[in-house]
Amino acid sequence: MVSKLDLYKVFCKVGKSESFSKAARELYMTQPAVSQAIMQLERELDTRLFNRTPKGVTLTNEGSLLFEYVNSAINLIVVGEEKILEFKNLTTGELKIGVGDTISRYYLLPYLEDFHNRYPNIKFKIVNGTTLEICSILKSGEVDIGICNFPLDDPTLELRSCIDIHDIFVCGEKYKAILSEPLTLDEVVKLPLILLEPNSNSRKYVEDYMISKGVKISPEFELGSHDLLLEFAKINLGIACVTKEFSQEYLNKGLLYEVHLTEEIPKRSIGVCFLKSVPLSPASTKFVEIIENK
Repeated sequence: MVSKLDLYKVFCKVGKSESFSKAARELYMTQPAVSQAIMQLERELDTRLFNRTPKGVTLTNEGSLLFEYVNSAINLIVVGEEKILEFKNLTTGELKIGVGDTISRYYLLPYLEDFHNRYPNIKFKIVNGTTLEICSILKSGEVDIGICNFPLDDPTLELRSCIDIHDIFVCGEKYKAILSEPLTLDEVVKLPLILLEPNSNSRKYVEDYMISKGVKISPEFELGSHDLLLEFAKINLGIACVTKEFSQEYLNKGLLYEVHLTEEIPKRSIGVCFLKSVPLSPASTKFVEIIENK
């Protein structure tokens, strides 16, 4: 089919120019090579496609019919090639990102703004979900990249850490005085705790760490968003486990206070993940570069 496609390209050029010699010049071929190509196509189709005259050539009825289809097909191929170039040059396309609400709000927005300013014709598709949900939709092809809480154990994914984050406990005004001294983990779990839901990667990380220290947690509240953790702690419903980097506004304004521990929870990170087996699109590649280099 590839060799016949070359014959059809010659056929279209001759059909448009109505001249073997002119078509040969435009195709950078010799005139005998063009004539031979047309004769080969006529043999394969068992149909005469051109009327030969001293002044040039004209399409036969059969040739005119074929020309309409072949010319349209070749034009579509050219348009397809142009679209590929547009994708490579980032003048069109879509960037599909899987990310949680909290990371979107407190981390991702500046990078989305930067990317949009550089490549305004690229559309965004943002799919929200937990880290586990993002891993699942990555594998289904629904998104190109995920922005997730690490650590993450999945051998099918390429993981690139971008920013370190710290898990801390915070409290409102009611608990500030009684929690002025650093607490042990055993002392912390005796307080009314406010944590994210069990399926959250952030919750699992903190819970696994505390279990490794022989401390089991039993929270008073299990919530679905980081913002609710902050608000519940602010109105003194308990001690919330939050991400320090995403809680700075509350801490700086004195709406919440960090509960200091005798042993800090080890830092973790937020990063980009994507399938090892699937090459990144040009848009995805550029976005990852922006995140990693900023």
